[in-house]
Amino acid sequence: MYRKTYAKIDGKILENNVKEIKKKYNQYQYYFGVVKNNAYGHGMHIVKNLVKGGINYLAVSSLEEALQVRKYTRTTPILVLEPIDLEYIDDAINNNITLTVESLSYLKQVIALPLSYEVKIHLKLDTGMNRLGLKEEKEVVKAFELIKENKKIILEGIYSHFATSGKKDKYYDQQINRFKTLTASIDLTKIPIVHLDRSATFVSHEKLDFVNGVRLGIVLYGFNNSLKPDTSLKGKLRTIKENWYRKKNHLSLSFYENDLQVHTAFSLYTTVMSLRPVKKGEVVGYTTKVIEQDGYIATLPIGYADGITKEFGYVSIHKKKYPILADTMDMIMVFVDEKVKLKDQVELFGNTISIREVCQRVNTNSYHLFNQITSRVVRVHVDAQDEVEIKY
Repeated sequence: MYRKTYAKIDGKILENNVKEIKKKYNQYQYYFGVVKNNAYGHGMHIVKNLVKGGINYLAVSSLEEALQVRKYTRTTPILVLEPIDLEYIDDAINNNITLTVESLSYLKQVIALPLSYEVKIHLKLDTGMNRLGLKEEKEVVKAFELIKENKKIILEGIYSHFATSGKKDKYYDQQINRFKTLTASIDLTKIPIVHLDRSATFVSHEKLDFVNGVRLGIVLYGFNNSLKPDTSLKGKLRTIKENWYRKKNHLSLSFYENDLQVHTAFSLYTTVMSLRPVKKGEVVGYTTKVIEQDGYIATLPIGYADGITKEFGYVSIHKKKYPILADTMDMIMVFVDEKVKLKDQVELFGNTISIREVCQRVNTNSYHLFNQITSRVVRVHVDAQDEVEIKY
């Protein structure tokens, strides 16, 4: 790499995460690995590790992403979670890519095509997200009638998406009831794959008896959504109130804590590009941050164009934390001491500074943090002893 700034992705960790999930939650038949946006910023190389760990279906946002995934697995089926432009349906079918059908009008467009081959689809139902999906029972019934009449359309699956985790609200149960209402006239056992749960819900509730698939997103990348109980007096009172609310509204059982052992595989590094002594009272960066004591400014070749801002707070050099004083598009400036030398490796997050720690400082979550590290940052995919630099 020309610029010594890169993200290291440990594929073995991701593979083990899948194995751990399947061991703890072994009631499903289909485990969907969601690899949207370059696998949550990890790089599509990790597809091979997910499949090796036991993922048997993949899910992406677009046809472009699906075709990118096909470079790393030729046989694992792929579901595109958004409707694709039917102008390119041949590309989807020729690459064993499954379509999402989210409206009657879209279904009719598929049926109207002069198809000489079968089209595999999953029907998307809108149970409360108001984003995509069939929303009325009569639409669902009509869709099934049209599919049944057309032997080229293979209904492989049906699914929806939960808007909440259902730990502290009744919307989760409302969405389940809405799904049941929408499918009341349908025999779900005749549909090969039924999937509703996502990372935040499958660990928080008992498995729904009518589903056999689960979509795994952020949990694959090291976040188990486990919350430790608050044992303070305030926490105990809150628990009493929540239990009363759950009983009053007849909500399904939910779990705050789980022992799922998954780990993050993404760490971010750069190097010390420049060092200069500074005196107390001098300023640094566009914000004219006043330096409070004598020391050194280390300039690092990473900035907000890469997704890194001064709000990250600190970097780690030789396992010691140093404060970020200023950021620019391509560089950040860090206040350091005499122990830091040119070309020293710098950790933005990894072993010393955790991703969770950074998320707290920048007031975001892991979804946003992974996805804000831009493609300017080289990904180095590590698999056992092999390291591959991924270029875009």
